[in-house]
Amino acid sequence: MSKTKKLISKLKEKYKLVILNDDTFEEKASFNASLWYLIIGATAFAILLIFLTITTIKYTPLKEYIGGVTDASSKKDIILAYAKIDSLQEEAQANNIYLENIKNVINGNVGMQQATKVKNDGSKATDSIVLNQKISKEEKELRKLIESEGQFDLNADDNKPRSGIASYAFFSPLKGQVTDTFDNKKQHFGIDIASRKNENIKSTLEGSVVFSNFTSETGYVIVIQHGNNLLSIYKHCSVLLKKVGNYVRAGEVIAIVGNTGEFSTGPHLHFELWYNGNAVDPKNYMTF
Repeated sequence: MSKTKKLISKLKEKYKLVILNDDTFEEKASFNASLWYLIIGATAFAILLIFLTITTIKYTPLKEYIGGVTDASSKKDIILAYAKIDSLQEEAQANNIYLENIKNVINGNVGMQQATKVKNDGSKATDSIVLNQKISKEEKELRKLIESEGQFDLNADDNKPRSGIASYAFFSPLKGQVTDTFDNKKQHFGIDIASRKNENIKSTLEGSVVFSNFTSETGYVIVIQHGNNLLSIYKHCSVLLKKVGNYVRAGEVIAIVGNTGEFSTGPHLHFELWYNGNAVDPKNYMTF
């Protein structure tokens, strides 16, 4: 008898699968089938299992967890994500430059040079900043960014753009007696407003807080960025009521009058206005 006939005979032999009770050995079920049918059934089950697995991977989110399997839309999303990351890195770098310039203004430094006192003058140039004609590289980058994107312009939703600082309706930050006026020559780039302690200090315009912290020279300081490259600074506060990132409206209380910092000699507010990187006299635009 040839090997082929023996194989066919083996495949045609019938086998019986019996399921018995383990305790009583009672027959619960039995199946009779030839080896040929068992092979066909196992093959069909394997094919069905492979088909279901491929279908599940292809049409469900499960494919995202399998390495090397990505579709066109996923690749596009990845590319867009990397592009956004690059944009966020550039924006973060620009914000760091911007905040560094704010700190220089607060600490009395422009172009990384220390503020100096004017000789033979009774007043202290304590809150002053040395202006230099030479603009730092970071300052140029910051101005270029603001002019091109206007990302710090909080009045971008206005129908008509502001033509200049005179077009704003300023709110007086504090009512009191002006004890020291703005003087460019004396390097006093703001005004000192004497008032009783614990009086409320209010935002002169709506804007976003970009600095709110303590400095040894000027005490508690809060800086607000307004639209159209306009900045307001409030120094020597006793308490700061707003944090960096807070949005404030014109006339909203942002701090309390105090006597903090080495350069303060009594309860007062040192108030500065900066427009396009230059200090301006607040008394030209509001009454105290």
